[in-house]
Amino acid sequence: MLSAAWGAKLAGASKLFKPSGPGPFPVALILHGCGGKTPFLEAYAQVAVAAGHAAVVVDSFAPRGMSTLQAKLLVCTGATLRGLARAADIFAMLAWLETQAWADPKRVFLAGWSHGAWSIMDGYAVGDDAARATGLADADPAVLRARVRGALLVYPYAGYPSLTARRGWGAQGPRVYSVLGGKDQVVGWKPARLAFDRLRADGLAVDTVFHVDATHAFDDDRANDPRARYRPDLFLQTRDYFAAALAAC
Repeated sequence: MLSAAWGAKLAGASKLFKPSGPGPFPVALILHGCGGKTPFLEAYAQVAVAAGHAAVVVDSFAPRGMSTLQAKLLVCTGATLRGLARAADIFAMLAWLETQAWADPKRVFLAGWSHGAWSIMDGYAVGDDAARATGLADADPAVLRARVRGALLVYPYAGYPSLTARRGWGAQGPRVYSVLGGKDQVVGWKPARLAFDRLRADGLAVDTVFHVDATHAFDDDRANDPRARYRPDLFLQTRDYFAAALAAC
């Protein structure tokens, strides 16, 4: 499949937010976690709109015929659709943005939560193997490097088989903003720290906010994992952090 065709399918299931006016606007692509396209991400989309960006909350499951229950049973356990395969959605959405008059496809910001952050990270780390790994014949790592200005990674999964700690992203990558939780019992924080150390060693700029008392999904007021504890104060801080990252990029 070609990127534009898959991007059109993704866009049809996703939710678009835009500032008023014709644009073209810089675009924030928001990638959900393994539990699916949950409502709290729309608050982040509104942050992007307030910053003058359009935002797309990308639904990676509906176009694949996958229900929320199936995702929790299969994606959250790593049985299917691991980060590298889902990185196809990033290349596809970049291609789709080229067809949208309201979008500036050369000014894109990627934001991912948990599994979505893993997908972003593997999208960079896979490098020249992108087409083979994603199943998109025209997936081009040069386009990813040229068009994305920054990436927000919130409690990312970075353990095995995530690629970043082992491969890095090379010397050409976006500025990285990250948020980790010291009480994250789902993905932990140490693997992400190792991955970010690798990126810094490669010369990339990586900013990290570490919340000592934060669990996984601390910003999701509807998280149903018993290990998650909603922290509205940290949710507001992360929204502000996202806004500052968008402004800087």
